[in-house]
Amino acid sequence: MSKKNVIEFPYWEKEIETLPIEELNQLQIQRLGETIKKVQAVPFYKEKFDATSTPLDKIRSLDAVRFLPFTTKDDMRSFFPYGLLAVPLDDCVRVHASSGTTGRSVAVLHTGNDVETWSNTVARCLYGVGVGKSDVFQNMGGYGLFTGGLGFHYGAEKVGALTIPAGAGNSKRQVNLMMDFGTTAIHIMPSFALYLIKVFEEMGVDPRRDTKLKTFLLGAEPHSEETRKRIEAFYGVDAYNSYGLSEMNGPGVTFECPMKDGVHVWEDNFIFEVLDPEGNEPVPEGEVGELVYTSLTREAMPLIRYRSRDLAYLISESCACGRTHRRISRIQGRMDDMIIWKGVNIFPMQIESLLMDFSEIEETYLIVLETENEIDKMTIQVEADEAYVKGGKSEELHKRIVESLQAELQVKPAVQILPKGTIPVTEGDKAKRVHDKRSL
Repeated sequence: MSKKNVIEFPYWEKEIETLPIEELNQLQIQRLGETIKKVQAVPFYKEKFDATSTPLDKIRSLDAVRFLPFTTKDDMRSFFPYGLLAVPLDDCVRVHASSGTTGRSVAVLHTGNDVETWSNTVARCLYGVGVGKSDVFQNMGGYGLFTGGLGFHYGAEKVGALTIPAGAGNSKRQVNLMMDFGTTAIHIMPSFALYLIKVFEEMGVDPRRDTKLKTFLLGAEPHSEETRKRIEAFYGVDAYNSYGLSEMNGPGVTFECPMKDGVHVWEDNFIFEVLDPEGNEPVPEGEVGELVYTSLTREAMPLIRYRSRDLAYLISESCACGRTHRRISRIQGRMDDMIIWKGVNIFPMQIESLLMDFSEIEETYLIVLETENEIDKMTIQVEADEAYVKGGKSEELHKRIVESLQAELQVKPAVQILPKGTIPVTEGDKAKRVHDKRSL
């Protein structure tokens, strides 16, 4: 959706979404004080607070949050499953858990009020990009412990959309559901949206001609702007970035408005900081740092200064959509995903951004790290049509890809151009972009 075509912006809760900044900050301070009182019932936080010199009852500014203790994923693992509860277990109605892709899963519990608040923030996100009563919403997020399925489901029902609980995977069935029910909006992982391009082509279905698709919510994994553009071009839709994290609910933490210029953090529910990933200090505006969150409305398991390991930068300019909640950039990567090769820090998304610019190659790629003769080697595998793999075009394409990667990364990885369908893909699961064989 281009800026010139935007006339009116839909608001789910206009008063809170456009609250003057001074009033929004006062609301955050009030809710921070309430949250601090809640977590003093948690032994982990009580011990942390007892060790700090900060007078907790006198926190009257947002700047004071940086004197509070951090919470890490290791802390959540150490107190798994109920050690961080601020309410009796009998008051909890739901438990979700992270995917465990970077280690042992962590549990997050919710009261009935938590579920209602969470559903409302997701409703804001959906309604903000025009999803409402006239839509058929196909939820292709995984149901179960993963937050994306039920999180989006409750939010979609709240805005009145006819909701299809399709779940993840089952690619041909997903396409048939879209055509049978006239799906207009979808929640989907970006890697699965790319994978489905092949399925549509194999089925002889043109999404622009044969479906009513108009809105994609891309969530569950980071993706590049180039990936968004490729998805929008093939499906003929507007695709919006939906970033969240299980520890703060899942979806509904942030929202990309129709301006598509960063994601708004719902600051009436969260305080966020952008800090030096290796330290405790804020980074200068516009510089990439680690996102650190404090929940403000959670009852069951409020978290203070949770270090997400997600990397982004602050966008402080006011947004043309009229919302006052500040924005962050799309996720630039995760500290856990960073590859150190030949002394250079590399994130998979850097590589993805470059590869998506090459129309000759498919959407699937894999970064393979291995050791040969005590030397670390990086090989980037991509797929292309047979004409490029076996024909005379492969040499020229290979050269362009290598040159592009070297210019961006400042190191020269090996590149393999493989036949379509060579790189394994698991339907509906988060894409495995890195295969590190160095420690195997």
